[in-house]
Amino acid sequence: MANQMDSTLQFHADALNLRAQRQQLLASNIANADTPGYKARDIDFRKAMQELVAGRAPGTELARTSGAHLSPTRDAAALSSGPAQYRTAVQPSLDGNTVDMDVERAQFAQNAIHYEANLMMINSKLKALLSAIQG
Repeated sequence: MANQMDSTLQFHADALNLRAQRQQLLASNIANADTPGYKARDIDFRKAMQELVAGRAPGTELARTSGAHLSPTRDAAALSSGPAQYRTAVQPSLDGNTVDMDVERAQFAQNAIHYEANLMMINSKLKALLSAIQG
């Protein structure tokens, strides 16, 4: 039971960490909307979550040639170089900037809603656990 609860909470914690990282990327895109040559970046959230669930950090395919080598971390906060990809621009500006403010705002709002939903799911699971403990 405890192992099942731990895996459920770990899934939601990984999703929250990945959503937070994506929110930072989207905020960076919005902040650099007027920066010449800036390329918008984003995370393929579904692919990154599948890799996290599979037990490996997204973007890390490391070969361990020695038993003393550390294994890749599952911490989504340490993924800053892994899953971020450049977004394909529909209509880049003349200065080379690929940030489309309408797309960025929509993605930012959608990611914020999903982040809040993850928080509510964790909260409800913890309330159910507390209710079971208290009787």
